[in-house]
Amino acid sequence: MKTTVNRLAALVLGLAVVPGLGLAADTIKLGVAGAHSGDLASYGLPSVNAAKLVVEQINAKGGIDGRQVELLVEDDVCKPEVATNTATKLVSDGVHVVLGHICSGATKAALPIYNNAGVVVMSPSATNPALTQSGDYPNFFRTIASDDAQARTEVDFALDVLGLKKIAVIHDKGDYGKGLAEFAKSFLEASGRAEVVLFEGVTPGAVDYSAVVQKIKRSGAEAVIFGGYHPEASKIVTQMRKKRMNTYFISDDGVKDDTFIKVAGKYAEGVYATGPKDTSTNPISKAAVAAHKQAFSADPGAFYENAYAAAQALLNAVDKADSTDMAAVRQALQSNDVDTPVGSIRFDERGDAVGVGFAMYQVKDGQYVEVK
Repeated sequence: MKTTVNRLAALVLGLAVVPGLGLAADTIKLGVAGAHSGDLASYGLPSVNAAKLVVEQINAKGGIDGRQVELLVEDDVCKPEVATNTATKLVSDGVHVVLGHICSGATKAALPIYNNAGVVVMSPSATNPALTQSGDYPNFFRTIASDDAQARTEVDFALDVLGLKKIAVIHDKGDYGKGLAEFAKSFLEASGRAEVVLFEGVTPGAVDYSAVVQKIKRSGAEAVIFGGYHPEASKIVTQMRKKRMNTYFISDDGVKDDTFIKVAGKYAEGVYATGPKDTSTNPISKAAVAAHKQAFSADPGAFYENAYAAAQALLNAVDKADSTDMAAVRQALQSNDVDTPVGSIRFDERGDAVGVGFAMYQVKDGQYVEVK
């Protein structure tokens, strides 16, 4: 009798995962890929929380066309070589649409795998312009503006607000950081109003950046525009301030994160960084933030609202298309407005969200505040 029961249990468990049989095989699978561990986890984990909350709401209302949404969460540590494995795993698990990846380099590495599998991907934070502007990734969308817009915001602020004439442009040699720095350099040179006195890449993960700090000092730069992430930025800023350099430090959304402030401590004060426009007065944003606080007993982190918007947009497109087919989902994304925490958005033919942009923030009293 016991053997018979065990066989029946095994049969039932087996049926639950056979395609077309049972709920588990008939779910809509939303992948969430990004940095969920390591130095950049503070950028990726908020996207997981956003997806959980959006999916919970949708499933509570009966799902999409009677199908529940299932989350498949995979960590890529923001490394391209890991991201390809992450994408392969999600595709093999039958993912239908993907929220992610977080970092531009990892996103770029993973996209061909998804494209070959017919999977639409939407990032809340991958800002490298070529991801949408090259035409190489027809399956890619994002709920954040690209780095040419971000670099333009930084350069305009340096020239028009701070009135600077000599600027050092530093980057971390990655797709994201170097790409942004190159845009900043070209915009500065085209302006004819300021001199790029230093353009240099640094090695990510290094312990000591005193060599580049010394070069910045010798160059006579009034400001640094840095393209990259908070682990390197926090070390560079700290070493600059310890040398009593009052040089302005202007960076990007890879630095506009509370982790940067925690690591740099008192040396973070006064640092400028671009980030998505403040949408805290948007009622949907207020509700999304409140839901996070209730569910996780904490404030949401970086790119949470952009990720929440991406999850909404992807699943709304699946609903409108009555399909997970890539062409149908693409068409739905480009032809339907979605009310989200970052505003009412739809996507252009390249995959960029219409109407999103960047603002400048500054660290004041230990927190980022939008510069009005």
